[in-house]
Amino acid sequence: MAGDDGLPSLGRVKLTDLIPSEGLPSDSYKLSVSTLSQSFAQYSAAVIQFPAADAALLRSSLDSARLYFQQREAYPSADMIHTNDSREWCKTSGYYADPQLWQETYDYRPGLTPIEPSNAMELPPGGLPDIFGLLGKAARGILDAMSYCLNLRSSPFTEILDNVPLRSREVSSSVLSVCCHARPSFHGAQHHNLTTQDDGQLMMFHDHDHQVDKSLISVVKSDKAGLHVRDFHGRWFLVDGDLGPQEAVVYPGLALYQATAGYVNPALHRTEIYNIPGNMYGRCSLVFKLMPKSMTCLSCSEMRAAGHGVEAQFQIPVPVDDFMQRSHPTDQLFNRNTFQSFSFPTAQDAGPWINEMLVQDL
Repeated sequence: MAGDDGLPSLGRVKLTDLIPSEGLPSDSYKLSVSTLSQSFAQYSAAVIQFPAADAALLRSSLDSARLYFQQREAYPSADMIHTNDSREWCKTSGYYADPQLWQETYDYRPGLTPIEPSNAMELPPGGLPDIFGLLGKAARGILDAMSYCLNLRSSPFTEILDNVPLRSREVSSSVLSVCCHARPSFHGAQHHNLTTQDDGQLMMFHDHDHQVDKSLISVVKSDKAGLHVRDFHGRWFLVDGDLGPQEAVVYPGLALYQATAGYVNPALHRTEIYNIPGNMYGRCSLVFKLMPKSMTCLSCSEMRAAGHGVEAQFQIPVPVDDFMQRSHPTDQLFNRNTFQSFSFPTAQDAGPWINEMLVQDL
């Protein structure tokens, strides 16, 4: 925990409380934004709760993903073996596998129709357009909430985001990745590290276990716990261990770090490998990444306009395509003490009852 006024655990907010309205912000909106921003600052992640009616869509999408990967062959052909090629960041679509990470992925990107190497149409997991819309709307709501927290104008990132809906012949920059980690019948490289938790329990991670998304906002819903994020103090902790059926994990990415001049740190995360008896299907996840458009620039002009100090490394606008292809050493990112340099909303700003809300499990 950072400071006496910090959150005692990962922040949880209802998505409906983050919907802005005309006029003055409601008490529930201020409380939710405060909880979200504090959770991002301390834990680099938060839990969002969708309306109860959306739980069925989340569950059925995960069921469809599990069935899709179960039917895949154990040895993907060579042209389906991909590693992380940053040059193709806005062009991925369809199925591919990364044996080094023991991970299979189906990317759904509206505007692109995936074709199998045999030139046959590929049958995707079910419900992708619906879940893309659901998670995408949530990610934009989270982004707007962080804009309010930073005292930026309304919707300051509109110019770098995709149109809603997409116009004719446009291809989505944002992507929904349906992932499967450690499917027993998939023969990947399976290079792993064993890590011991504070309670002495052994966990297994792949060798390339430190990852940072280049998104603005990422939203993750999985069928099994196993997502670990590094907090402000450098400790790893499980973020999806007690999620309800309509809850998902949300965390900021590198693009938001750049666009906010480093005031919002990206989440450093890793995934636990489930190579245990009884694990028949691996760990399936729905990962929505809200991405900036490739032909735009990441600029900190909005931060300067709001009166925030912008360091020299963020002064010059960076073309999005160049940013996505550039390497970003994590040791340089996480040595910045951004929690102390930015004044997040306090209990008094959010309302007199925030102390009660911070100590209970929403």
